[in-house]
Amino acid sequence: MAAIVRIDDEVIGTDDFIRALKLTGQFEALVEQQVRDRLTVIAAKSHGVHVSTEEIQARADQFRRVRGLHRAADMNRFLDTFGISLDEFEAFVTDTLYQEKMLAEVCSDEAVEAYFKLNSPKFDSVEVSHIVLDSEGQAKEVMSILDDDPSSFAEIAREHSIADTRERGGVIGKVLRGSLKTEIEAKVFNAHAGDLLGPFAALDGSFYEIFSVTAKYPAVLDHEVASEVRRVLREEWLAARAQEHVIEAR
Repeated sequence: MAAIVRIDDEVIGTDDFIRALKLTGQFEALVEQQVRDRLTVIAAKSHGVHVSTEEIQARADQFRRVRGLHRAADMNRFLDTFGISLDEFEAFVTDTLYQEKMLAEVCSDEAVEAYFKLNSPKFDSVEVSHIVLDSEGQAKEVMSILDDDPSSFAEIAREHSIADTRERGGVIGKVLRGSLKTEIEAKVFNAHAGDLLGPFAALDGSFYEIFSVTAKYPAVLDHEVASEVRRVLREEWLAARAQEHVIEAR
């Protein structure tokens, strides 16, 4: 077992490190990210993506500047501390550039615009507020009050909601599809501005939620939506690449 750090005579090694990652639930996420990165590099190479020596040098120089490793000796000590060779560092930099270039192609402005044109309803958004209550009886009582006086929504949220949005009158703000629970989302996106919805019970009955739809916005390819489209393009592309390979957990 390779040592990572020593405390007096006690050594914390790679096995201890991996065990801690597994028990804290971080191991799977780290493995998944490594797989995604490797799939992207493989795809970049098969698609003929080119990374030049000049680009590698420029990125390595940037790495050193950010970490204050201005002299060659500083960089060598940094790598020695982690047991990383210069060749391994160069491979890391090169792979990072492959990943960036490949994903830039996948998520290009043209790809974003094309995907949005075909799928624009997915990116409609609504502006919502909510009130979260801890009993069904209270939720029904509040819903009755709101039916008679919808304008009291913010005041009731501030006084009675148990959600962290209570201080701003229950305002969640603008949300895209996929931001709410499936059964709630369908009703929210089919509602009209001004509609009250609920109360919706949590699966375990621990709370009840009332929604107010305050505005609806047809999809527009602004910065926020473009970022979401790029995320979707990236995830769909990676899922397709995973289908092209045999991936086994060891």
